[in-house]
Amino acid sequence: MEKKLGEYYTDGRTIEYSIIGEGEPIFVFHGGHSNCNEEFGYEALIKNGFSIITPSRAGYGATSKEIGKSLATACEYYNKLLNYLGIKKVHLLAISAGGTSGIYFASKYPEKVRSLTLQSAVTKEWLTPKDKEHKAAKLLFHPKTEKYTWKFISRMNNLFPRFIFRQMFPSFSVLSYKEAKSELNENDVEEIRKMNHRQRSGYGFLIDLEQINEISAKDLHSVSCPTLIMHSRYDSSVPVKHAEFANENIPTSKLSLLDTWRHLIWLGVASNETDEKLIGFLENCSIKDYKTGKKTMK
Repeated sequence: MEKKLGEYYTDGRTIEYSIIGEGEPIFVFHGGHSNCNEEFGYEALIKNGFSIITPSRAGYGATSKEIGKSLATACEYYNKLLNYLGIKKVHLLAISAGGTSGIYFASKYPEKVRSLTLQSAVTKEWLTPKDKEHKAAKLLFHPKTEKYTWKFISRMNNLFPRFIFRQMFPSFSVLSYKEAKSELNENDVEEIRKMNHRQRSGYGFLIDLEQINEISAKDLHSVSCPTLIMHSRYDSSVPVKHAEFANENIPTSKLSLLDTWRHLIWLGVASNETDEKLIGFLENCSIKDYKTGKKTMK
């Protein structure tokens, strides 16, 4: 997949972004510890005629942490990026910790949004200060330490890929490794190794922990575009109750619970289901084929 990288400068701030493919645009709010180099699930979308625009969210990659002053400020800048690129309307794809950005953007900029897909998405309170995971995250993924955390993880992953895969398994799935073993793809271990090499937290993850508290049920109620909520039944990173909460509060939503074995719904033998359901949903929400101009509304 040929990737075009760019940076948009405005108000003394920078937004780093990537564009892959040509066709009807999908605007991706990547998950935590990621950036514009994200690639999970992209291949099937590109093959089916979509283009993917991925900004590094506030504090991630080369994107200024200052635009993460609030969820409202961050979304204002994401909208400026779309205006700069000359894109009038997009499908939103919001992943994991990027879920709240997708929900807020869809609720505040409905004229820009053709559809919203939430994948393994955070939709309400998550990792509060009372949680031990929150305390660990504040230490391990602090801007002063996260570089060394990810260097250590990636180095160990190179040396002992299967061992690291097994060690990380409980953080992604409520199933035991033995229970899920038959659902694994032979390349899942390598995909995790590659993921750990591109992961960085910057200031972004701490910003995520703050911005998640800014989303409300009112924001979900305000989403008016067709919405697909995709979530693994066995997700331990973001419990399935987040998907159920979104489905209860977004009037236009459809909930799709998947049998993939973990938080990363693009891995495992059931990952084809993820691609098929998403592409079917996007095609139903499309206005036209960008190459032919032919109507494709079903």
